[in-house]
Amino acid sequence: MDMDPLRALEEAIAADDDPRAEEAAQRVGPLGDAALPTLMEWQTAPDRDRRWWAVRALAAVGTPRAVAALIAALEDPDPDVRACTIVGLAGLRPPEAVDSLVARLSDPSAYVARLAADALARIGPPAVPALIAALGDENAATRAGAARALCAIQPEEAIPALCAALDDPSALVTYYAEEALEQMGVGMVFFSPD
Repeated sequence: MDMDPLRALEEAIAADDDPRAEEAAQRVGPLGDAALPTLMEWQTAPDRDRRWWAVRALAAVGTPRAVAALIAALEDPDPDVRACTIVGLAGLRPPEAVDSLVARLSDPSAYVARLAADALARIGPPAVPALIAALGDENAATRAGAARALCAIQPEEAIPALCAALDDPSALVTYYAEEALEQMGVGMVFFSPD
């Protein structure tokens, strides 16, 4: 008989066997919300690896309660745990994660911030209003991440905000704003021959 997936995951974590842990984490998914008490307990463990695998398994579960636990994990002190959380959310694309992901655009880890922009781009249209608002944030990293995500989504309603971002003091913000507008065909001028 197969071992309980949570127990298998716990043993793989203890053995520092990542391939076995990945297989077990995927097998946790079908347990659904029944796995949440254990995984949420692991989220508060002092051991970073246990927290990392908890969020990996939560992403495999993917229920609304698991998504809520993932959103909470965006506040984890370890950047690797936050990165794993964001990758999980990117795969699930929950609109309710938008505001928390926008907050991660200014994460102290540039890698985490970049993953947050990618996740917001994957969420797509539901993220657009928050991303347009983030273009006006005082933090340059937040503005750059928002412009990068909008560049990937290319929503027409962002055109005025992206045009305004062309005057941003951050070169990254202006780069992504220019790139987005160019890909959307905005600013192309055609001259008719006289």
